[in-house]
Formats: sequence, C-alpha cells, structure tokens
Amino acid sequence: MISQIFLMLYITPKLKTNPNSSSLKLLHSSTYQLLNLSTPHPMDFTLKTYKKLLQTFLDKDYHIFSFNQFILLNSPSSPLINSSTHQLPNSPTLILRHDVDRMPQNALKMAKLEHKLGITSTYYFRTISQTLKPDIIKEISDMGHEIGYHYENMAKCNGNFEMAIEDFKNNLCKLREIAPIHTICMHGSPRSRWDAKDLWKKYDYRDFGIMAEPYMDIDFNEVFYLTDTGRRWDGWKYSIRDKIQQQEKWINEGLTFHSTSEIIDAIKKNKFPQKAFITTHPQRWNDNPILWFNELFSQNIKNIVKKLLITRKTK
Repeated sequence: MISQIFLMLYITPKLKTNPNSSSLKLLHSSTYQLLNLSTPHPMDFTLKTYKKLLQTFLDKDYHIFSFNQFILLNSPSSPLINSSTHQLPNSPTLILRHDVDRMPQNALKMAKLEHKLGITSTYYFRTISQTLKPDIIKEISDMGHEIGYHYENMAKCNGNFEMAIEDFKNNLCKLREIAPIHTICMHGSPRSRWDAKDLWKKYDYRDFGIMAEPYMDIDFNEVFYLTDTGRRWDGWKYSIRDKIQQQEKWINEGLTFHSTSEIIDAIKKNKFPQKAFITTHPQRWNDNPILWFNELFSQNIKNIVKKLLITRKTK
C-alpha cells in the first residue's frame, strides 16, 4: 500500500512533467516491478520463519558453524581433517553469518533463538553509534556466538588508504574491548564508490590478528552462497557488492530461491547444496507487524535506488 502511494504521489506526477527522463522511467518501471515482488510470502522474514528454517537444517543433519569455526575445522591441523584427502568428512555443512547493519536488538533476538536450538553463528557489527552497543554485543558473545568486525573504512575515509587502515585498527580495538575478534567481513556501502575489500590490496588483515574474511577465504566453487540482501533470497540483481562470481553458474543449475519457504522445501527434498553459506541481516527479520512492514517498505525503496545505481554503472 505505501509503495503504491509512493508510486502515485511522487513518481507518476514527476514523470508526467518530465516524460523524457530516463531515470524517472526506470524508477517508474522498477517500482511497478517491486510492487509485484515486494515480499516473497506474507509470513516471510519473521523470526518464526527463521526458526523453521534452522529447524529444517537440523532435521536434515546439517552441521551448523560460525565462520571462525568453519575456518578452524578446515585448517590442516584440525583433528577432523582426513590425513589422506586433507578434507573434512563429507557431511552437510552450513556456515551461518549475520551482518548487523542496524537494529542490534534484532540481532540479540536472533542470537537467543539460535542459542536455544544449540546453534552458534557469526555476528558482524558495524562500529557506528546505532550499532555499537557493548551490552548487546557482550551478551551475544557470552552465548558462544562469534563476534566479528563489519568494516567499511574505505568508504568512511573516501579511499584514503592510510586513513582507512588507521580507522580499521582503531575500530578493531574498540570491538576487542568487548569481545574476541578473529574474523572480519566487508560492509557493502552501496552509495560509496569505494569497495571495502580494496583496503587489502595494500595491507594484510592477518597482520592484525585476523584469520579470515568470507569473500577472500571461502572457495565458492565448493560452497553455495545465499543472502537476504534486498530482503529477498534472489536479490543479487539489486546488490552492489554482495555478489559472488559463481552466481551465474548457480542460476543455470536452478539454485535460485525467492522465499524462505522455497529454501525449506528444497532442504526437505534433499535438493539444497550440501555445503552452504547463508548471510542474513537481522533488521529484516521481525515478528512485530509494524517493524516488519516498515522494513518491507524501506527495503523496496532501497532496491529501486540500487537498481538505478547498477544501471548507471553498466552504461
């Protein structure tokens, strides 16, 4: 409903007064598209649905790991590595990651839900004031979950490498005063021209006691990647940086999912990959109907903007 109001009261009148604007035309068509695809399922992206997803993985005997657990288990010194094949036993594996961009209280709810199910996962926190809440971070860490740094220093420092690495070190120290930090993960910063991972073209994160970064230390030829970017499971078309090179290959193999229920159905039918890495953004998962609808609306608008940015970059 709110998306329709946005279309009628803002986009359509502007298009009538400026009919030759290619940007407005794209915005208009994108909004119509998003109205039809605004939410995969009326009950999707709730904590109840998330719990059902996790329970389905457990019922199918998936081993669920935080990112640092997966890295340690795959190291040559791990006692679980087969000495002849140098690989882990061939059992269903899920790496579970959460990017806490905002609303850290949602991350805490998600962490408590996982803890009750006996699951540990990774929570990457930005160091902005809205997200850096020591009490929440410590409570999540005390449940056994991994805490990591969701870094965005190149965007913050406008591409200045020297300033960015100092900012990285300072923020890493802030987080380490709250919980151990062993892995990091880039924040997409879609409005910035700078990719956070560019920082490692000049520096090495291992020099700061960091063991791994998902986009740089996971072999996605072996591990299937799925993210709720754009508040949808097929949101790669709206993503600026949360993209994997193997995406086209997975699409051709039919490994595309729009709703959480489709993922659950694939797991039950043994059609979901045996090695997978799932990323969620906790602010997108709400049982409260007001918060749920607010996230639906705001994310749809963001998707329109990101699609415009992608279109301009490809021209």
